Amino acid sequence: MSEASEVKNADQAPVSNDIPVEVSNASGTNPAETAKSSDKKKKKKKKRANISKIENYFPDGVYPEGEWMDYEQDFNLARTTDEEKRYLKRDLENQDHWNEVRKAAEIHRRVRKNVEGKIHPGMRLTEIADLIENTTRKYTDAEDLTKMDDPTSRGIGFPTGLSINDIAAHFTPNKGDKTVLRYEDVMKVDFGVQINGNIIDSAWTVSFDPQYDNLLTAVREATNTGIKEAGIDVRLTDIGEAIQEVMESYEVEINGETYGVKPCRNLCGHNIGPWRIHGGKSVPIVKNGDITKMEEGEHFAIETFGTTGSGYVTAEGECSHYARQDYDYDAPSLPSAKKLLETINKNFGTLPFCRRYLDRLGEDEHEFALNYLVKQGYVQDYPPLVDIPGSYTAQYEHTILLHPNKKEIVSKGDDY
Repeated sequence: MSEASEVKNADQAPVSNDIPVEVSNASGTNPAETAKSSDKKKKKKKKRANISKIENYFPDGVYPEGEWMDYEQDFNLARTTDEEKRYLKRDLENQDHWNEVRKAAEIHRRVRKNVEGKIHPGMRLTEIADLIENTTRKYTDAEDLTKMDDPTSRGIGFPTGLSINDIAAHFTPNKGDKTVLRYEDVMKVDFGVQINGNIIDSAWTVSFDPQYDNLLTAVREATNTGIKEAGIDVRLTDIGEAIQEVMESYEVEINGETYGVKPCRNLCGHNIGPWRIHGGKSVPIVKNGDITKMEEGEHFAIETFGTTGSGYVTAEGECSHYARQDYDYDAPSLPSAKKLLETINKNFGTLPFCRRYLDRLGEDEHEFALNYLVKQGYVQDYPPLVDIPGSYTAQYEHTILLHPNKKEIVSKGDDY
């Protein structure tokens, strides 16, 4: 998130081909037609994937590691040599923590696998969001927040971003939205999973028209470069400079016109804190002079956005993303706002949420109270972030862990 039923065909029973076509039974129905009708019904029958909580697939409670990568910088080489034992001991002490992050990452990969091949032109964005979020709820055993002792202990990490074309980030459909995905669209899919506040933030871009391929390649390679450059004691501006160089080396031809791919310079990656998708550090995607350094043990979402537009996004359009502010405050004086804030605190805490999630909890008439909470500073709104009309934007993102001697691309999968 930017500082942002697997289906199988049922086995078909063999149908005899030597049934006389013209013979009718006592009821007046043709047996051949009955057999054909039955065959068609069987063809239509499909098995739903038996998706259940992730613990059922890993009874030992140990979850797969991500992809390991050595630190590239000379000043990090000592971490794999003379001081390795001391660093590894410290890392071992965090194994329970790393395992929870890997658990969230494994769920993210499985949700992506379930979605793979199912997103197609003609789908409403609400269908796509439901597909992703309901699968996440099943894997995390968080299908009904009202029945959980602690609804913030596991589940969706933040609303599913489904941002199309010039919308780079922070769009998810509100109730009643009828937007339909088209063949000519470029859609960013950005969703999160959290286990005990450990959030996996990972995203990719969907397109159907091959003329956008170079745009997607530019952004994917820029993200991979950011991951490669990341490391303990690395300056954030140096990562941004490397990302910018790669992304700006690409061009894309769309409808006969050639565009240089630009970074969306006011979007960036970020570190991730417990139950906080934005932990305070920003990873730029251009050189910006920020000499803040990455530190051992931190989680980072390395994400890049490329565009055929101006390279600068602005907040506009109907808002769907929100998050409670993380500070002490007095209760709101407006009764409806007080009640809504209690719902937010109980079910999301400081995790981002969207209006559809409030609807799902029975808060159907929440708009006035929510706007009040935003105006009074209890809740922060995150409107869609948009480049110039007619432009196309793409996004790729992974969550990485900075271990003492190596980094782990914990959300990495076979897909991207």
